[in-house]
Amino acid sequence: MFRLQPPLPDDYSTATADELVRRVAAAKSRLGKRLVILGHHYQREEVIRFADMRGDSFGLSRFAAEQDEAEYVVFCGVHFMAESADILTGPDQKVILPDLNAGCSMADMADLDGVEQIWAELAEVTDIQAIVPITYMNSAASLKAFVGRSSGAVCTSSNARSILTWALGRGRKVLFFPDQHLGRNTGFQLGYQACDMQVVDPHHRLGGLQDREVKEATLLLWKGHCSVHQRFSTGHIEAFRAAHRDGIVIVHPECSHAVVEAADEVGSTDYIIGAVAAAPAGSSIAVGTEIHLVDRLAREHPDKTVVSLDPLVCPCSTMFRIDLPHLAWVLDGLVEGEVRNRIVVDDETAKDARVALERMLAIA
Repeated sequence: MFRLQPPLPDDYSTATADELVRRVAAAKSRLGKRLVILGHHYQREEVIRFADMRGDSFGLSRFAAEQDEAEYVVFCGVHFMAESADILTGPDQKVILPDLNAGCSMADMADLDGVEQIWAELAEVTDIQAIVPITYMNSAASLKAFVGRSSGAVCTSSNARSILTWALGRGRKVLFFPDQHLGRNTGFQLGYQACDMQVVDPHHRLGGLQDREVKEATLLLWKGHCSVHQRFSTGHIEAFRAAHRDGIVIVHPECSHAVVEAADEVGSTDYIIGAVAAAPAGSSIAVGTEIHLVDRLAREHPDKTVVSLDPLVCPCSTMFRIDLPHLAWVLDGLVEGEVRNRIVVDDETAKDARVALERMLAIA
């Protein structure tokens, strides 16, 4: 999805790190309780140090909604996260994304036009009332609204099993988007086999499937993925185990099924954080997730060796866009009475998306 972030004024782009730290700290002090800064786990250390709360996307959005005194919510994350915060916060709260170009490649792999087109094509060959649409939290507000209108729900990586169990109790099939890997790994957890799942490629009619394949499948998995988590391979696991015979491999369920099968532990970002904390002192741990979190875990657990599963580390390029210059720029704007980079979800979309989110909470 194309977004346009204007270039920053020179005094932000050329300022030293120390100058920017002072500006951010001063603005935060002046705004006081009117401001809350949210930091996703994958953010740079220079940014997350200023976060009033760190966490995953949905947890941060719910936290923001509880901050009654906060007029401004600065979300250091990506676009779909700021949208969710705007949906859940009150009408008097303004949600701000420091860099509008901080998107999510996975979320952008499924858009409303594409999903509606596939939905219409599925209706031509099977009973559409028997298909329950489920969207991962990592998706645009418009897709959350679509599942809200279509008797579906949102899921997170920690509750995907509960949500899919609910969905398959209501219908015979699930259309799961945008991450095929989370859908596939959850399907295997529930006892389904590869033959029960089909990948839907939105660039082809009916997802590139034959009518028979649609009718026989239980899980229709959108052809999307996380560019970071898809990098991890079984070769990385083999290399780590060769160097660390008693090492522990922990990966995120957005990784491929082969990687998930070969790992010792699998779970959401919060699960990974807890698993590293619970590991015995002296453990060697390879973590298959975004490098900023891995590095933070290594610093917070000096009694353990914590490394990235992929030695050629790759940060989330869109998360990486949130930096001190952009954070200082939006905060200075607030001090001056100017709200920069506000994220607003229209009322109709927000209403339907809130239905899907609340349905998830009721289920999980």
